[in-house]
This record gives sequence, structure tokens and C-alpha cells, in this order.
Amino acid sequence: MSAQVIIEPRVERIARSRVPRDTIALARWLLGKVLVSKVRGAQITGRIVETEAYLQHEAACHGFRGMTPRNRSLFLERGHAYVYLCYGTSYMLNVSSEVAGVGSGVLLRALQPLTGIAQMRRGREHVRLADLARGPGRLAAAMHVDLRHDGLDLFTDPRLWIGSDAHPVGSIGVSVRIGLTKAADERLRFFVAASPHLSGPRLLNIGRPPHAC
Repeated sequence: MSAQVIIEPRVERIARSRVPRDTIALARWLLGKVLVSKVRGAQITGRIVETEAYLQHEAACHGFRGMTPRNRSLFLERGHAYVYLCYGTSYMLNVSSEVAGVGSGVLLRALQPLTGIAQMRRGREHVRLADLARGPGRLAAAMHVDLRHDGLDLFTDPRLWIGSDAHPVGSIGVSVRIGLTKAADERLRFFVAASPHLSGPRLLNIGRPPHAC
């Protein structure tokens, strides 16, 4: 039996002028885009299949009480990385989503691994492919994202960036966000329907299409 051939996707940079200026629009637009990380000279890529929008006016958003040294990257112009350590164990990668000074963002929740699988698995060799980047903590671990990436411009920086390979997204689902106690009923989680790489309970992943919000 011949070995599986992995074709490196041709990922192109995206001009900031094409990036939506609205948080919810950005959360949907990011689906299907490719997150690229450069690690020790190797390129790791994964397709974004799940996102959550966080708006500054809601208590669940880190920007709700204003800018602090910890969350200042969230207040940068749209398209910058906001990385924080959750419960002292897992890093979370967010994308700032509004004009400079507004603390809203989009959490990247899950990826479909594309290339650099060996690098993604480093230290986690036992993890199934479908689980490598399922959930925001595993996503950051797979892409080797940590606080060194906080504040990077995700559309110009060579170390960590978001691009497009023109892959069609298909049907997009929507549900409430996961693991929240504040603003828990807001339907601001978006995902590529039927993707096997989604996080969260199966019931949420059958979410109604966005027009049903």
C-alpha cells in the first residue's frame, strides 16, 4: 500500500482591506481560512473550522472592563493576535476584530490539521489526528502558540499568520458559545457544518444555519 501523500496548500496572504470590520462578520469570514505557523523552520498549517465572537459590551468579553496590560492586544486594530493563558494550563488564540481602541475579538476554537502534523504532535504523539486542534487549548498547542505571539499582526507577520487557499467553506452552523456562565445564551459560535474536527457537544454541532439566529 502506498503512503498517503499530503499536498501542501498554496496559502496566500490576505490584504487587510479584505478583512471585515465587524466582530460577528469576522467570526464567520475566518471559517475556511488557513492559520500558518512557522516553527523551527517548518511550516504548520490548519484550516479554521470553529470560531466564537466576543463583543466588548458583554460581560463574557475580556475587554468588558476596559484595557489592562494583559488584554491590550485585544484593543489593537482588527487582525492582531490576542493570546492569553487560561487557568494556568492552556493558551488561547484570539483575533482582534474592530477599530483600534475597541476591545472585541474572535476566539479560534478548532482547526482541521493540514500540514506539519509531526510538529503538531510533538509531545502529544498519542493524540488522534481529529483531536489535535479540537478546542482552543489544543489548537494553540498544535500551532505552538504562546505569549510570544501576543500582539502579532496576523496578516503581515511571518511567524504566525492567516491566509487563504480559496477552499470553499460550505454550510456554516451557529450555536451558543461553550463553557460560559456570563452571556451564555448568545448565539455567537460559528462552525463549518459536519467537520469532524469541531469541539463541544454533538448537539451544538448540529446548530441551525446563521440566518436562524
